[in-house]
Amino acid sequence: MWRNSTQHFGIVSIFMHWLMALVIYGMFALGLWMVGLGYYDGWYHDAPEIHKGIGILLFAALLLRVGWRFISPPPKPLPGYSPAVRRSATAAHWMLYSLLIVLLISGYLISTADGKAISVFGWFDVPALFSGAGQQADLAGAIHLWLAWGLVLLSALHALAALKHHFIDRDVTLKRMLGYRIPLTSEKEK
Repeated sequence: MWRNSTQHFGIVSIFMHWLMALVIYGMFALGLWMVGLGYYDGWYHDAPEIHKGIGILLFAALLLRVGWRFISPPPKPLPGYSPAVRRSATAAHWMLYSLLIVLLISGYLISTADGKAISVFGWFDVPALFSGAGQQADLAGAIHLWLAWGLVLLSALHALAALKHHFIDRDVTLKRMLGYRIPLTSEKEK
């Protein structure tokens, strides 16, 4: 099943969710590692280029994912969810998307502050639209750092909430995002 149904996530949503989670955490680790590199380190120039290229691809994936969410809406919330849980889950998802989009834009502003395009692994270039703003790179860098930490912390809370649903509430929230096809009613809800 490619698309989401009213009860289950489709393979496209599941794949994009887990792939983006892996890439985001990988980018966070790469970013922390590369800012500590010395000028004479062999990765000093290569690591930022890899980070930029993956960042542009992640931005494209984010746009696809948000578009897919409108084309194939997520499944209905589980029957046992309270209105507060439903609202907080929706708010957390949109906060994750918002943090990620602003994080990626700030990374773009850092990378293009010198007026040079971003080369995405030699496949294509993304031109610099804004440059010469003096402290653009410094301000965007500070924003990028704080947003990266915020995104990682919020996504960790998101993961903890999924684990809480799985181990404490014993509902199928996590199983749905893992691709299990199970009925929405459980013995607890009967």
